[in-house]
Amino acid sequence: MNHRIANAILVAGLAMSAHAVEPKLIRFGVAPGPYADLVNKAIKPGLEQIGYKVSLIQFQDWVQPNLALANGETEANVFQHRLYLEKFSADHGGLKLSPVIRIPTAGLGLYSKKIKSLSELKAGDELTLPLDPTNLARSLRFLQSAGLVKLKGEVDPTKATERDVAENPHGIKFVLTEAAQLPRTLESATIAVVPGNYAIASGLNLSEAIKLEVLDEDIKIVVAVRTEDLSKPWVKDIEKVVQSGLFRIALENPKDPFKSFQKPDWYLTKWGNK
Repeated sequence: MNHRIANAILVAGLAMSAHAVEPKLIRFGVAPGPYADLVNKAIKPGLEQIGYKVSLIQFQDWVQPNLALANGETEANVFQHRLYLEKFSADHGGLKLSPVIRIPTAGLGLYSKKIKSLSELKAGDELTLPLDPTNLARSLRFLQSAGLVKLKGEVDPTKATERDVAENPHGIKFVLTEAAQLPRTLESATIAVVPGNYAIASGLNLSEAIKLEVLDEDIKIVVAVRTEDLSKPWVKDIEKVVQSGLFRIALENPKDPFKSFQKPDWYLTKWGNK
């Protein structure tokens, strides 16, 4: 699709606002992985076409983006799901951060360089998984859905830890690791639970996973802003851009990995699953 047609789709889908005549800088905090590319290719162009200036600030972990947002060093960030955002905010003194809109997301995957099937797992095999509490619990739910573990019946599945595993029929040894380091553990561990963003950043293809997570809405990636900014026009414009035809065109470009991401409910309602 040529530039004129794409521009026409955007203009038709967005309400041009008077406040956007004077360019406003929107700084997006991003972490390693595909969401920086998604912002750059699918969100930034739409915002620039309605008068904003957009920059990306890259962080190397999942801690600094929220602290920078709360401190006013960025206007928004794109790297986390709602449950992580809420847990992080509560654990850091009640940060006033809120989700704006969910975006297509690459889920967890079980990857291995040593086995081709989960049936090949044997006692003592190492399985690495994220050590941060939210994604650890999420990973254990994923492993339970894959039939690798069974959690204690009384445990809150959103707060589960490796100590809440009631059944481990394969005798797997769990090794907790920083999420960003999980792809590297494939050189030594038998299998690893790797978040989609870190899998793609490390060169893993989603299609290479032995099994992929089916995502709940609450663990699809969100655009987050300071709660005090939620009603501001520029935040509404971010939401409109994400829901625009130009965003969809960029997302479904076969040259990028975004097409295989799991779509949020609003996207499926608006565009279908094609």
